[in-house]
Amino acid sequence: MKSFLTLYCIAIITIVLSCTNNDDNPPVFPEGSTESVNVWVQDSMRRYYYWADQMPVKPDYHLPVKDFFKSLLAPQDRFSFIVNTEDTSSYPRSIRNMYGFDYTVIQQTNGNVLAVIKLVLKNSPAFNAGLERGMIITRINGKNITAANAETLTSSMKDLTVLDLTVGNWKNEAVTDEKDIKVYYGLSFEQPVLSKVFEKNGKKVGYLYVYDFPDGMTSVFSQKFAEFKTAGVQELILDLRYNYGGSVSAAAALCSLIPPGISESSPFITFKGNKNGGQVKRTFAQQIAYDPKAIGFNALRANALGLNKVYILTSNSTASAAEIVINNLKPYAQVIQIGSTTLGKDMAGFSVEDKRKPRKISWQIHPVIYKVFNADGTGEYSNGISPQIAVNEYAELPLLPLGDSNETLISSVLNGGYLRSADHERFNKDVKILYQSDLNFIQGQK
Repeated sequence: MKSFLTLYCIAIITIVLSCTNNDDNPPVFPEGSTESVNVWVQDSMRRYYYWADQMPVKPDYHLPVKDFFKSLLAPQDRFSFIVNTEDTSSYPRSIRNMYGFDYTVIQQTNGNVLAVIKLVLKNSPAFNAGLERGMIITRINGKNITAANAETLTSSMKDLTVLDLTVGNWKNEAVTDEKDIKVYYGLSFEQPVLSKVFEKNGKKVGYLYVYDFPDGMTSVFSQKFAEFKTAGVQELILDLRYNYGGSVSAAAALCSLIPPGISESSPFITFKGNKNGGQVKRTFAQQIAYDPKAIGFNALRANALGLNKVYILTSNSTASAAEIVINNLKPYAQVIQIGSTTLGKDMAGFSVEDKRKPRKISWQIHPVIYKVFNADGTGEYSNGISPQIAVNEYAELPLLPLGDSNETLISSVLNGGYLRSADHERFNKDVKILYQSDLNFIQGQK
């Protein structure tokens, strides 16, 4: 089962914390009290939090723990969060991790408002109920979806265990074949890496859709690239449009399989923390090795394609380790990014918790700890990484399956459509994105 924590850009170490406080005059509260937990939270954040110097000097220790944690965060922090490991209701919830799908509400040029299913996870409740990418949701629990109520309807889903959806197909500029579907809350399992080989002007083009970056992916990536190499792939399309991120080591492994001329000592990433964390530099080999399940750098490189150029498909759901792939490949290969601007999670972190035995504090902190930079020192993309070629995924409906050669973003590469003015206009119709069911989750966890 995929945990929601997969999306968190886990960096490099596991940590054991004591419950000491770094204040010159630390407050003292009874052990086990909310206030004592808050002192531990404050102490932990002062050590590791990237914006520790912006934390309030005298916070209100009497606040509930989640509210206290929120009071410590810098205004620009969209991503730090805290959970109580003994209370499942404290964990972030999303439509994707509860039911296994995501949707986008768009407004077409004629004013029509549509809720388009953009993603259905394999072996998820939504998949098993018959939902498919490209379907249109017309009603949620009996209510018609509008631009005004989409966010409220999505929020209400998080408190339910079954969804009553009315869905249809998009044909001839209208919704047809409507039917009612029940989607029950449940588990979604490990998502497969999808690979294909296309033909483009006599060249073999490899296509790789990567949903996320859990640890243990190096052997999967190695196998896929070995297949590409055997097939004679000369160009590569990397589809990261819905990838929230995950392990930096897995991202480094993928990057190591693409460009020519890198070695174990080639620099991959720099982590920059607060005054306590300082600066940490990693080569490709060093970063990959932080995955306990990883195969070695040299074994990976045996299957590398050695490409000077890569096409990467993105959306504003592309985040964290997926953005690291884009930014950190740039010193070594030409990256042609197609789609929409990414989310802008230019940072990494690790979980902070009480490892004492017996454990006295059940809270677990997921703070922003580092900003990340590539081998050229380039980073600071908190506003997202903009594509060289903007292509609106929703310009043409229905959305086709991921991996379909006629799908909008894929065909813009295969057909060179981004180079032709007629296709550029076709792929950039004035379709407005009004709401996306996943964005509040990936940037609203605090």
